[in-house]
Amino acid sequence: MSQLTNVEEQLLWKKWIDSRDQHAGDLLVKKYLPLVSYHVQRISVNLPKSVSREDLRSLGMMGLFDALERFDPNRDLKFDTYASFRIRGAIIDGLRKEDWLPRGTREKAKKIELTIEKLEQKYMRNVSADEIAKELGLSVEDVITTMNESFFSSILSMDDHPLDSEEKEGVHYHIRDEKAILPEDHLVKNEMYEELSKIISTLNPNEQLVLQLFYKEELTLTEIGQVMNLSTSRISQIHSKALFKIKRILENVM
Repeated sequence: MSQLTNVEEQLLWKKWIDSRDQHAGDLLVKKYLPLVSYHVQRISVNLPKSVSREDLRSLGMMGLFDALERFDPNRDLKFDTYASFRIRGAIIDGLRKEDWLPRGTREKAKKIELTIEKLEQKYMRNVSADEIAKELGLSVEDVITTMNESFFSSILSMDDHPLDSEEKEGVHYHIRDEKAILPEDHLVKNEMYEELSKIISTLNPNEQLVLQLFYKEELTLTEIGQVMNLSTSRISQIHSKALFKIKRILENVM
């Protein structure tokens, strides 16, 4: 991020809050602009190449501007945390409104789902991506990539919880008060974490490591490749295959 001292940033916030000083606003946007690039990188990993990163960046910029307009420095919340919610929310919301998954990919995903169902009924067990690919005459990478994109599309749909009120914000935009977690929410969340932890433990060591470095340590795929001494494309394959396995297991559990 741009180098500003705490005093300089506080002065910029004062000018922006008190009088909507445009110069101060521009400098604050410039300072937090890397947040947009970060979330575009994170979200675009599972999207097809047909989705333009520039489009995602535009959506993210809208989220950053929105965060700047709405942020209250008197609240006990850092701006980068608040802005991250807004940026990610704006990108996800934009993807949800547009049918970003190509028709051909959706049709391919449907064929794969039907093939999985047929093979599982035939063999009475979970089937591998290799078996699915052989049945359909596709490459294993094609099967994994298609299901990965379809999996992300499902996540977008499940994340859509519009409010009944006139408020235009989606639930995914809200900043929750961590001090007021409802008991049932706490119970469900713990159960989900436990189930997910069990599923991840069934993955091979490389898949577990990639997921840990990507989602917990928040490294990019390129950085993970450097850590594991593998190419970025290979890390992407491992990441996609891990998500594919998790999806299949979760479907069976549900």
